[in-house]
Amino acid sequence: MKIATLISGGVDSAVTVHRLHEQGFDQHLFYIRIGLDDGEGDCSAEEDIEMCSLIARRYGLPFDVVSLHQEYWDNVMQYALDTVRQGLTPNPDIMCNRIIKFGYFEQRWGHLFDRTATGHYATTRLIDGMTWLSTACDPVKDQTDFLARITGEQLSHLMFPIGDLPKSEVRRIASESALPNASRKDSQGICFLGKINYNDFLRRHLGERPGAIIEIETGRKLGEHRGFWFHTIGQRKGLGLSGGPWYVVRKNVADNVIYVSNGYGTEKQYGNVIHIDEMHFITADPWKDTDCIERHITFKNRHMPSFIPATITRLPSPDSSLPSREYVIRSAEPVQGIAPGQFAVIYDSDCKVCYGSGIITGQKI
Repeated sequence: MKIATLISGGVDSAVTVHRLHEQGFDQHLFYIRIGLDDGEGDCSAEEDIEMCSLIARRYGLPFDVVSLHQEYWDNVMQYALDTVRQGLTPNPDIMCNRIIKFGYFEQRWGHLFDRTATGHYATTRLIDGMTWLSTACDPVKDQTDFLARITGEQLSHLMFPIGDLPKSEVRRIASESALPNASRKDSQGICFLGKINYNDFLRRHLGERPGAIIEIETGRKLGEHRGFWFHTIGQRKGLGLSGGPWYVVRKNVADNVIYVSNGYGTEKQYGNVIHIDEMHFITADPWKDTDCIERHITFKNRHMPSFIPATITRLPSPDSSLPSREYVIRSAEPVQGIAPGQFAVIYDSDCKVCYGSGIITGQKI
């Protein structure tokens, strides 16, 4: 079986290559180069590519660097900027997986191979003859939430060779196999920024626009911010206010106002009822043709190891000829930092199968 293996220079993808090599698969390694809009990108890419080259030589495998820079700018980066400009919270990594890694890459290179393998912490399972996205054995490293917008067709072509391993075991394999990046730190932050600060990226493209920071309970002005696009619902750091903690609980985009509330336990930053739209099911809709019926699920509204128990209800469609993509999630526990624009990722009640995701449109406390 011929495998297109996506590598990043990190230890996870290196161990992915190692495991597939030991299992006898015929691999071709690929590094997807994506940069900033100046065409140069972050200098860390050169270090990543050098590490990937070492891995390729170690196993005697062909290795290519492929550029999807323009496609990334036109789709993922523009999506991120458009989303924050509207006062919403984007998730570029989710969109990168669907559009770039398993979209453009598959269309141009991946489809020439039997499968595409990645170092994501995820698994798949076969249920009633269909392939479903499933969680990794390591709940802390599980990355199914970043894959919750891919299609069933994309999933059927993917392999996740380290999804059955805890991170500690991945590190152990890398160390015992003397891989050149065995002790390299995990990458952090948004995929296209590398070492570049996210606020610097926003400032570069959206500039600054000073506005008021107001305590929501009293209407008292506490300070100023540099633009609502630098802040998201649930944010605590970076506000520059004394007497905290202060949390962002609301934004008025039209007036460029940020509303905050004080204290770790402030109820203003929590909610139990979440509205989502544009619901996307990866493999299939498990509740097809069942409006207004509560289903027990678990979900995440951000990347975290824990799953939140809840129920989900599909709202009736305004057009009876079309299925509704609007749902209401009722969480069994208060949820912090419900940010419109973010994705609510939906799992079964056993926290095993990832059904898909919807875009958060709002909440009720």
